[in-house]
Amino acid sequence: MSAAISPATGRLYGVQRVCRVWAVARSSVSAAANRPAATAPPVRRGPVPPVAEASLLAAIQADLAASPFQGEGHRKVWARLRYGLGLPVGRNRVLRVMRENHLLSPHRRPPRPANDHDGTILTDAPNVLWGTDATMVQTVEDGRVWIFAALDHFNSEVIGHYVSTDGSRFSALEPLSQAVTARFGGVGADAARGVSVRADNGPQYIARHFTQQVKHWGLTMSYAYPYQPECNGIAERWFRTLKEQTIFGRVFRTVAEVGAAVAAFVERNNALWPLERLGYRSPLDVRARYEAQPRAAA
Repeated sequence: MSAAISPATGRLYGVQRVCRVWAVARSSVSAAANRPAATAPPVRRGPVPPVAEASLLAAIQADLAASPFQGEGHRKVWARLRYGLGLPVGRNRVLRVMRENHLLSPHRRPPRPANDHDGTILTDAPNVLWGTDATMVQTVEDGRVWIFAALDHFNSEVIGHYVSTDGSRFSALEPLSQAVTARFGGVGADAARGVSVRADNGPQYIARHFTQQVKHWGLTMSYAYPYQPECNGIAERWFRTLKEQTIFGRVFRTVAEVGAAVAAFVERNNALWPLERLGYRSPLDVRARYEAQPRAAA
């Protein structure tokens, strides 16, 4: 550079002066000048994988096209290829191929900050702990619409949901009423005794009518700690998935449209959504396997 002539001024400029104007370290210029010319990419070491790169890419693209969900990450794709199709491929290789071909989920979010919640909210059996929560969707004709849902912490199965323009304590009870009826055959006194219900401290869930009705069914309230949404993480995570799969990017005109979309996703979620913590099985599959296991005599 020190011997090069500027085409604009026809003058020589030293490296030190040029680096000072450009705010570049001289060591960087020297390293770039001494860097060897680009060579051919290194040949892959080790044995040839059983699934060729082109075949793996085609299998990934076919899996994404056939999936009823959108925005899935590489783990679910790998699980379906490995356990569903029997392809002997590693998860990191699937991640690399998807990244190189721009197939990763567009719904990536920044890592969440660490929190103080170090407990567990999962259960080893159904009907031990249920979680309930709500969210809102804006519609063109009916204004704000509430979506309430209840899930079993055992397998993240949606056991009740309700869509309404009324976000009151009465609407908040509907998913639990459905769950009690479906799991215990009715909504009589003490029908669901022994089940705990996890909820946040929203006004619907601390209202006297709500707590008294829950008590009548035999349910026990278990409230999340303030500012600790992970305590109700099963319901919180499901609502995030619902929004990514069904709500975001759509314009709903009426509460009926929202209700139909939520009902369709609940059915699809329970039957098909593969969860990593469940061994990439769906909620209904996990519950069916649990119920098929022999039980020790009382």
